[in-house]
Amino acid sequence: MQFQPLSSFILLLFSAQVVPHKIWEPNTVYPGYLLRHSGDRLHPTFHASFQITSNVSFHHSSFAPSHHTSEAQNNTLFDQVSDIPLPPGYHRIETVTGAFGSWLRQIKLKEDKTVYLFNGQKKSNQSAQFAVLDIPVGKKDLQQCADAVMRLRASYLLSIGKSELISFSDNNSRRYDCPRDPTPDEFERYLEDVYAHCSTASLEKQLKRVEGISEVMPGDVLIKGGSPGHAVLVMDVAINGAGRRIFTIAQSYMPAQSIHLLKNPANSRISPWYYADDNVPEIETPEWTFYPGQLRRWQ
Repeated sequence: MQFQPLSSFILLLFSAQVVPHKIWEPNTVYPGYLLRHSGDRLHPTFHASFQITSNVSFHHSSFAPSHHTSEAQNNTLFDQVSDIPLPPGYHRIETVTGAFGSWLRQIKLKEDKTVYLFNGQKKSNQSAQFAVLDIPVGKKDLQQCADAVMRLRASYLLSIGKSELISFSDNNSRRYDCPRDPTPDEFERYLEDVYAHCSTASLEKQLKRVEGISEVMPGDVLIKGGSPGHAVLVMDVAINGAGRRIFTIAQSYMPAQSIHLLKNPANSRISPWYYADDNVPEIETPEWTFYPGQLRRWQ
């Protein structure tokens, strides 16, 4: 394709995406955007590529999002989980209003994409996360992988006034029930007690097996119980016209750290989405490999 120089006010790219504030350099090709200048805003136009003939600075609020997904979005700020764009041809699977899956989609994302440990230090690996959930970590090394999954489930039930349903079991089947209508401090103390006694092994027992990853739903858990073990929570699911599903996942890890939405290291083209394919032998995440038979669902 021949790239034709355009004026600093006409930008033609492959597909519109939100991008952070940057200086557009002259005589540089920028694939992945489809924009035109009108007044003080940029708007989508048609698919192409472009060169800029003079320096232009635009703020991300001038850009309009589209349904195209790529690693270029790693520098993009999204307000909540449901704002993350989909690959072409996909739409979010329907969830019941007020259900766990709907609640997960409304979780806010932090502007700062840095993953911090419980002690305030930066995690050494900053390449795993696509975004960071605006969820407390705590001041102790407790809220690790399964703990983060349990926090999100418990926080959801608390938010809909169902604290009596918040209950987790340890490996000896001893139950840890949440106090009825706890204060914020009581809720945090309860969670710390759960974190200290429950684990991936006990949580895996508490969940029911899903026959195929192709049936994945928001709120499901990919989990390998044991030591070592790991667990991630399915945050969102989308489907295309052929019935093929994709999903996003979030994790905490060791030591306790910010809960973060994971990139897909095996497929940067659709990252942070993962294909839900029963025929794929493994699900590679940045810091753990799961298998399709490890999908679980809340009872």
